[in-house]
Amino acid sequence: TLSTENKEEAAFAVKYLQNLQYNLSMNGILPQEYTVGIISPYRAQVELLRELWTNEEDKIKISTIDGFQGQERDLIIISLVRSNPKSEIGFLSDYPRLNVALTRARKKLVVIGDSSTIGNDKFYNQFIQFTQDNNFYHSVFEFWEM
Repeated sequence: TLSTENKEEAAFAVKYLQNLQYNLSMNGILPQEYTVGIISPYRAQVELLRELWTNEEDKIKISTIDGFQGQERDLIIISLVRSNPKSEIGFLSDYPRLNVALTRARKKLVVIGDSSTIGNDKFYNQFIQFTQDNNFYHSVFEFWEM
């Protein structure tokens, strides 16, 4: 079966986590003191993330959303993958599956996605609006210098 990947998004997710770990360690919090999961609805994206994450010492679980069911981590990074001019969201239209993903984080949830692609869907538009209304929304351009 075909699966979807987004190389730029995967690279950003890994770089974001590396920077977060660095910032936490500068404040005396070591990677072994918190648990991390990186999840995506797409198997190809999971495989790409596993290739990009080279620090095997860190106990980071990288899995599909389905493979992560019933598990939690302190930090969850979700890579939504979809980015296209037609705003086709594929698997992302399975809202119960996404709900599983959104409820896996104990302390911090980071959702990475193309808001122009997913924002045309009513569910995701409401999610984006919620994040903006509560000052949780950030553009990738804010992290440009990472």
